[in-house]
Amino acid sequence: MAGRIEDYALIGDMQTAALVCRDGTVDWLCLPRFDSHAIFAGLLGTEEHGFWRLGPAYAADSPPPTAARRNYRGDSLILESEWDTPRGTVRVTDFMPPRDGAPQLIRIVEGLSGEVPMRSELRMRFSYGRVVPWVHKYDTRTVAVAGPDSVWFDTEADTYGKDLTTYADFTVSAGERVAFSISWQPSHKEAPPLPEPEQALRATEEFWRDWVEQCTYHGPYREAVIRSLITLKALTYAPTGGIVAAPTTSLPEDIGGVRNWDYRYTWLRDAAITLSSLLRTGYRDEARAWREWLLRAVAGDPENLQIMYGIAGERELGEAELDWLPGYEHSRPVRVGNGAADQLQLDVYGEVIEALHLGHMTGLARNDYASVLQLKLIRYLEDHWQEPDEGIWEVRGPRRQFVHSKVMAWVAVDRTIKLIESGDAEGPLERWKELRDDIHRVVCEKGYDPERNTFTQYYGSKELDASLLLIPQMGFLPPDDKRVIGTIEAIQRELSTSDGFILRYPTDGEDAGVDGLPGDEGAFLACSFWMADDLAMIGRVDEARKLFEKLLDLRNDLGLLAEEWDPRLQRQVGNFPQAFSHVPLIDTALRLTASGAYGG
Repeated sequence: MAGRIEDYALIGDMQTAALVCRDGTVDWLCLPRFDSHAIFAGLLGTEEHGFWRLGPAYAADSPPPTAARRNYRGDSLILESEWDTPRGTVRVTDFMPPRDGAPQLIRIVEGLSGEVPMRSELRMRFSYGRVVPWVHKYDTRTVAVAGPDSVWFDTEADTYGKDLTTYADFTVSAGERVAFSISWQPSHKEAPPLPEPEQALRATEEFWRDWVEQCTYHGPYREAVIRSLITLKALTYAPTGGIVAAPTTSLPEDIGGVRNWDYRYTWLRDAAITLSSLLRTGYRDEARAWREWLLRAVAGDPENLQIMYGIAGERELGEAELDWLPGYEHSRPVRVGNGAADQLQLDVYGEVIEALHLGHMTGLARNDYASVLQLKLIRYLEDHWQEPDEGIWEVRGPRRQFVHSKVMAWVAVDRTIKLIESGDAEGPLERWKELRDDIHRVVCEKGYDPERNTFTQYYGSKELDASLLLIPQMGFLPPDDKRVIGTIEAIQRELSTSDGFILRYPTDGEDAGVDGLPGDEGAFLACSFWMADDLAMIGRVDEARKLFEKLLDLRNDLGLLAEEWDPRLQRQVGNFPQAFSHVPLIDTALRLTASGAYGG
């Protein structure tokens, strides 16, 4: 069985990523891209679906030992795991060097004391665990081939094959280092170059050190902010600038349930808010790359804006189920692709235009087509903002008049008016000012419940929605407006878990609720950070700080967050690590630092 979600560490090369468990097992790796088929899919099944374990040797009738300690080397994505055994202490260093050639996963075993018997168990299964490759020797190397893919395994240790698995049994003494690596290559091409593990390690450490030095945040939450920024960088597909929501698929929002989705794509919403965090912390190169990705993805067809694209801008993301995988802790179905790509989510227009606006305000070099795109998006909204949609949470039930969607439509128009007033674009200013006023009036009339003094999830509903917490953050109403304060307090009453974290919206257990799905889910971490932001904005800064620091305590030992927190099981759930959790962590840290609302 795979480990708990929080037991995993992330390593990656900004084109794909691997998850490494506490026992030294790589249970998830897609090659050569985030959205490629997995060669290790044990995370969503069993060991029969592919894994690579490297750690101290253990008895066949015992579970593999877990590391006594693990950490990232400084501010990097280089993982160090250490085991204390009766025979001595050993460290395994795992990393994926940033690449311009074949993708590599490198693992270096280092003896720290004594003499430790070690074992490498490598079971490659292509196509998400479905295909057993042809594994054979090629000179001194081992290669696994199936269809268009080949994976090359290199080590100086002696290896042997047994039960369709490649093993290496060896002993490492204090001061000794033994390297292992796998490299992907299209199967019709010649062998990739032999890896140089020690040189690659030095280059990877230097890359991350240089990148982190660009960060402009030096406040009291720097450790948490830096780790979140590194995670966001790791989720960026370097060749195009696209940003995946998470490197995994089908990690459940409800253990044993059906709320399992593929997040290995670029949501405009997630990418736009990621861009805003990067800009606020000094990372303009990433912001420029994302803007260029956006312009390419949308080019020529802004009227048919999708809410998500492939990492290179692909539009076809058809959803399918992998019925041979039993799912993480029997959470089925396992899905690849994402049918929500075809949904109408009007809030996306606001998030994209807000990101472009922030880039403009922070001095990102002007791009004329970005302004043209912004005007085209507003012309679309002008005709369609009153339509029902699937909303920010991508409901699989009927479309509704979601209040958050209308608020973000207002944001899109408001920021475009500001662009025109700055002289950097031309448009029907007075007409769009009237449009902005119309949207605001309708939302306040139809999306507000005066009896309870709160905005509601959609027009005429009684349900609440945590996305309403963004109303003051987007400037739709000032923080001291009684309707804003009433909404914050209502969400605290009705959508708060017993430990103070925030649910997205009510769910109905076995019955399909507003989202059209059975089952429940955990507290959505982004919403909990939004609550901390709002509390700070309305002057309840001590309460905001306490909530924020409780959220920091939910991170795993390496500073990583999944999408949600299950208050019943007291564990992380959902795809991991999740950009939509790490971005608001950064934003809340910046807000609390600016307000002086921090402990110590």
